[in-house]
Order: sequence, then C-alpha cells, then structure tokens
Amino acid sequence: MLGLEFFSFRDLWSPAWIIFTMAILVLYTFVVGPWRHRFAGSKSVSVPRQLAFVSAIVMLYLTQGGPLSLMGHLMFTFHMTNMAFAYILVPPLLIYGLPDWFWRRLFQARFWRLGVFRVIMNPIISLGLFTLLFSFYHMPDNHDWIMTHFTVHRIYYALLFLSSMMMWWHVYCPIPEWRRMSHMLTLGYIFMSGLLLTPACAMIIFAEQPLFAVYNDPEVWVKAMGYCMAGDPSVLLSKFEGPAFFNMMSGKDDQQLGGIVMKLLQEFVNAAALYTVFMQWYRKERAQEDDVADSGGTGSLLTKS
Repeated sequence: MLGLEFFSFRDLWSPAWIIFTMAILVLYTFVVGPWRHRFAGSKSVSVPRQLAFVSAIVMLYLTQGGPLSLMGHLMFTFHMTNMAFAYILVPPLLIYGLPDWFWRRLFQARFWRLGVFRVIMNPIISLGLFTLLFSFYHMPDNHDWIMTHFTVHRIYYALLFLSSMMMWWHVYCPIPEWRRMSHMLTLGYIFMSGLLLTPACAMIIFAEQPLFAVYNDPEVWVKAMGYCMAGDPSVLLSKFEGPAFFNMMSGKDDQQLGGIVMKLLQEFVNAAALYTVFMQWYRKERAQEDDVADSGGTGSLLTKS
C-alpha cells in the first residue's frame, strides 16, 4: 500500500515510540487503579473516560511515530490528517480522559500560579498562540524549512501540541472553578477557533500550484525523509524518482485534498464540541431551575403550615 513495503519495521512502527506509548498506558492504568488512593478526593474513572485516554495515546503514537507519521512524509493528505488528529482530536480526548483529581494534583504547586502562566492561559492568548503556530507552519517556505531541520521539527511539534492543549483546556476544563469562560462564551470560542484556521486551509485548498517542496521536489523530500527512516535517505532516489512514486494523485490534487480533510475534520470535532458544551449549559440551567422550583415549593408548604 502506497509503497510502504519498501520501508523497514523500524521505519514504519518506531520501536522507541512503541515503548514510550506502552509506558504511558501502563502508568495511566496504575494512576486510575491501585495508585488512585494517593490522590486527594480521588474517585473511580469511568470506562468511557479510560477509553478516551487510551484512544488519544494510541492516536498520538500513530501520527507521531507510527505508520501515519511516515505516510505524512509521502503524501500531504496524510500530513494534514495527522495534524487534525494530533492537534484537534487528541487534546480534548486527553483532557476528558484524565480525572479532575489528577489535574488538581498536577497543578497544585505554587509554581503554576506565577503571573506568566496566568497570561499565557488567557483564553484569547491560548487560541491566538495555536492559530499563529499552525498558520506560520503552513506557510510553504516555513513548512519546508521546519520539515528538513529535525531538531526544530521536534521542538515545533511539541509547541504545537502544548498550545493545542491550552486551547482545548478552555473548552473542556475539567475543574469547574478553574473555568475562565461562561458556556455562552465557550460556544463563541469554539466557533472562532474554526474561523481563525480557515485562511490557512483556504490558501492550501485554492492554490493554483503545489506549494510545498517537501512533497514535490525530490531533493527536499529525501532530506525530510531522514526524520522518519533509518540509514541514508538518499538511497530512496536511487530506487524511486521522488515522492510522486508513492502518491496516488498529482501534487496539486494531493494538496487540495489535504486542506479539505483538515478543515472537515476540524469542523466535525468543533461540531461535537459545540453540542457537548451546549448540553452542559442546558443541563446546568435546568438543574438551577429545578432547584428554584423545589425551594419555592418548600417555601409554600411552610407558609401554609
């Protein structure tokens, strides 16, 4: 499939990433299981929450160290699919999968109360930071440079992930008293997050020609492949003509499909987020109305007696 048979097990599955992923899953199992009593106010974690966390970690592995990571260097469509999974879908699943008592313990140190953290965790700053990093990365020259400088590549992807976690924290904040926006503002926040990424996606979708040398220039492509394969990547040029060998489409069609996939996946996740936040708001309002009604009813009975 897509010429993946030409790559080794190490190239496709990244054993180091497998070990890291398994270690995280084992640690999570102990934290929500036998070690749970070490956390103040801990409660059992529901199966859906545990499945959300496991799904997020497996998805993160596939996009950063597994086959999808390699495929993201062969086709732009898979690159954008990885972007959507890793930075749009994984963060809310991670936040949901970790219980509130874990988050309280994680951020209980006074260190996190420093002014700089309150500034960068401002909802507007968090949203702007992720949008800026994502849009800057997908400017053609920036993208090609980052993809071919491996240390910068790793640092930039880490920053993208942290900024995406910060952005989604304000949508699915697991600790009510830490929430910095009302449900109404959160709905607007989700809508704005989709709107701000539209220019970058539109630039990619409606470009008249391929923009990214990594997926069209064999020399640049080979250099970028050094990130995800062992040995000398220049050997690829002696076997294949370039990235076109692995691509089922033309460079322009691949680029357009990648932009469309990114936008559609983002809108799908945003729609789910809008529904979830709206239902939380609805249930909260209903609960408050029921409390008022119950208080009123009790008051009437006391008055009559």
